Amino acid sequence: MHERERWQVIKTLLRERSLVRIVDACRATGASEASVRRDFASLAAQGVASRVRGGLEALAAPHPTPGDVVTLATRSFDVSQTLNIDAKRTIAKAAVALCTDGDTIIINGGTTTYQMGDYLRDRRLKVLTNSYPLAEILIHHSKCRVALPGGEIYREQGVIVSPFEEDAIQHYSATRMFMSAISIGPLGVIEGDPLLARAESKLLKRAEKLIVLADSSKFAARGSLVVCPLSRIHTLVTDSGAPHTAIDMLRQHGVEVIVVDAAAESNAAA
Repeated sequence: MHERERWQVIKTLLRERSLVRIVDACRATGASEASVRRDFASLAAQGVASRVRGGLEALAAPHPTPGDVVTLATRSFDVSQTLNIDAKRTIAKAAVALCTDGDTIIINGGTTTYQMGDYLRDRRLKVLTNSYPLAEILIHHSKCRVALPGGEIYREQGVIVSPFEEDAIQHYSATRMFMSAISIGPLGVIEGDPLLARAESKLLKRAEKLIVLADSSKFAARGSLVVCPLSRIHTLVTDSGAPHTAIDMLRQHGVEVIVVDAAAESNAAA
């Protein structure tokens, strides 16, 4: 994550909680403590916030005012989709292969799940997704039926998030949910923003099986919000760069792990 991206994430955290600790910023950005300290110093010099012991404190009210562009405390969609793209595409292709025409599925907003769009073009499924970039592809370039939840659009992350517990998705029932996340760890599927974590938890309640799409970079410790435990995951699809210890841990928890070879897939396509 580049410096200015980290600044945006830290500013978002400041709007939510007024005081951001170094450890909070490290988890949200994946940056080192030294980098976060430099970011705090830069933001303080810009007059965005003031340095306090162990953290950064907002100078203004944490809530956005009308007209502000509201963002989430995660990387932007445009940045994330450029990272590990070959692995993400290979993982997405394997995920779509798990679907049968006629299935009703849920796909959460994310750059790995977004890559499923290309492989769903000739499939016939009913898809509920809170990813509006994916919805746009499916609407215009596939034979799938597409449903969207109600809520607010977060442009930078390309997702639709509802603040309400009761909404249209409570009547939805799917055989599978395909989910990408900020990281996977011993505690389960991890997110970095409370609104995203809550939205994904709600979607997960509507699906029988959870399929997690996670490239090998997702096994580094990031984020601090557990969406669901490992026991809720039916299948995880990753690439051959994933740590063997992580794969063993998942299998010990009863998770079916599918490992794809992104390099071989890329060479075959060349």
